[in-house]
Amino acid sequence: MEIGKLPNEVLEQIVLNNIKYKREEVLMGSKVGEDTGIVDFGDDYCVVSTDPITGATKNLGKLAVHVTLNDAATKGAEPVALLITLLCPVGISKEEIDLIMQEASDAAKDEKVEIIGGHTEITDAVNRTIINSTVLAKLKKEYLPNYENIKIGDKLIVTKWLGLEGTNILVNELGEKAFEILTKEEIELSKELINSISVVKEGTVGIKNGALYMHDITEGGLYGAIWEASNATKKGIRVYQDKFPVLEATRKICDAFEINPFKLISSGSMLMIVPSEKSDELILSLEKENILATCIGEITEEGIVSVTGGVENPIDSPKSDELYKALKKIK
Repeated sequence: MEIGKLPNEVLEQIVLNNIKYKREEVLMGSKVGEDTGIVDFGDDYCVVSTDPITGATKNLGKLAVHVTLNDAATKGAEPVALLITLLCPVGISKEEIDLIMQEASDAAKDEKVEIIGGHTEITDAVNRTIINSTVLAKLKKEYLPNYENIKIGDKLIVTKWLGLEGTNILVNELGEKAFEILTKEEIELSKELINSISVVKEGTVGIKNGALYMHDITEGGLYGAIWEASNATKKGIRVYQDKFPVLEATRKICDAFEINPFKLISSGSMLMIVPSEKSDELILSLEKENILATCIGEITEEGIVSVTGGVENPIDSPKSDELYKALKKIK
């Protein structure tokens, strides 16, 4: 099978279909298009999610914290605690492990989240460090999502820039070779994108301004997130490619590696569905927090399409992320 997340059809067939036992406290469990589970613990709901970092070799601690907190942010939940697991290859130094945990600790402190446990192991089962984090977050009961409230004509909004995580990873992996593709300023900007990985603030603003569905744009990029959003909400989606916010550095890197920026991992960008009448208000609220927000499309009766030059092109189920194609060429 290809490197990357399992294709959604295979995921449903051999993973999700094998999850049989259910409990009444679990209000939302595993399914395509949902990165969190929600458990009823009485006064509040507990939002739980877990994520590994497998495509990067730098900024592991920071990435591990933010990508998991981002999942909780899709429900507007407040992150409370983290569990972190480190599987390290034979030969790793104490200093390398120390750096990863310093990064994780600093990121957790910035987000006011406590690391409460996990596991650290040296193993010959991996040839590079794998880090996995699990978040526990609390959600007010009034914010429990109900996708039946999504109507035809409701708007799709994305925050920041598409492919920003993939851009940051590829520039770091390229090292000095990045100067063959980008200017010095573009390289510096791309490296700074690691500081834009969090969408926790977007989640808070979104839930308070009427967002009906939120999805952080990770593996599979924007097109993967759109397909999963349609699958989760049972609604059609139309987006307009000329409205997609993409940095010039991202375009240059994607051109150099012959990959699609709209299928490139994009942690740091949030996809939101919001009532049409509230879309301008949400965009303004995000901009007040210095977060770029762009309306890229709307909910339709059926179909999942991207419009380019007036032509509708279907958006298919996501496959392996474009990042892995590029990493193969670097190595």
